[in-house]
Amino acid sequence: MSANDDFMVFSGTANLPLAEKVADYLGRPLNKINIPHFPDGETFCQVIDGVRGKDVFVIQSGSPMPNEAYMELFIIIDALKRGSAARITAVLPYYGYARQDRKDQPRVPITARLIANLLEAAGADRVMTLDLHANQIQGFFNIPLDHLKAEPIILKYIRDQHWANPIVVAPDTGGAKTAYGYSRKLSCGLAIVAKQRTGGETVDAFSVVGDVKGCDVIMIDDMTATGGTLSAAAKMCRDNGAKSVHAFVSHFPLTTKGMERLMGEAQLDELVVTDSIPLREGFDPSKLPFKLTQLSVAPLIGEAIKRTHNNESINDLFNHE
Repeated sequence: MSANDDFMVFSGTANLPLAEKVADYLGRPLNKINIPHFPDGETFCQVIDGVRGKDVFVIQSGSPMPNEAYMELFIIIDALKRGSAARITAVLPYYGYARQDRKDQPRVPITARLIANLLEAAGADRVMTLDLHANQIQGFFNIPLDHLKAEPIILKYIRDQHWANPIVVAPDTGGAKTAYGYSRKLSCGLAIVAKQRTGGETVDAFSVVGDVKGCDVIMIDDMTATGGTLSAAAKMCRDNGAKSVHAFVSHFPLTTKGMERLMGEAQLDELVVTDSIPLREGFDPSKLPFKLTQLSVAPLIGEAIKRTHNNESINDLFNHE
């Protein structure tokens, strides 16, 4: 019996291009599902292929339009559960609402936990996601969660560039641990930008801990939406004599303000993102004043799906260079 005989892969509408790449990696078409909308906006779902007794994976990014994406995912999971699927794994290349992971003001929700509860209530038996904004989100789940990392894909790209004098830079103190891990694997220096967020879309970077003069800066972050952190950190590196600045982010939920900022303020040579979220509609990368590169996480997700189905280690994907 081949690995493809007993599992099925479905996709919501949030990131169909990525789901199709995952299916290509697995050497099979996506299984059939119909997701129309009623005139009043309600979502309907009919699973066309029979799922009784099957190991089922549903790919759905939590962006763009996270509310619609999640509601669609919950409805798909419910349809699969009622179709007697043996196991349902929700595959979220991007975990929307991940930034709302703690109560940092009075009378505010912890929405990342709420999403975990809703996934379980809908009927998910397992969750697979990529580069969570905060590792503690894993503790919000009472079902197994596989936390994938785009690190192997990003590291391969960086090594292929052969920069003369690379240094890894964390754009804020919260990313210091991740940046340190990259610097160890790349055998290069580490620097950290100290910043203060002055609003929902504004950031003030005020110092660089470390020497970036004459260096090719490799800036690592999990996501950028407004571009504030990256722009402020890139400017600070430039002011401190950096030769070039290359920013790497796993998720790219770009906002209108972010698009404006990247067009005008960001002092980058290159921004490298993954396809965990489709590029914003109407966004034209060719108009950017720097190079935009998109790496695909489809092979990573596809391999994780195969290993999950075969009860093999996923951690091994990240233990080997």
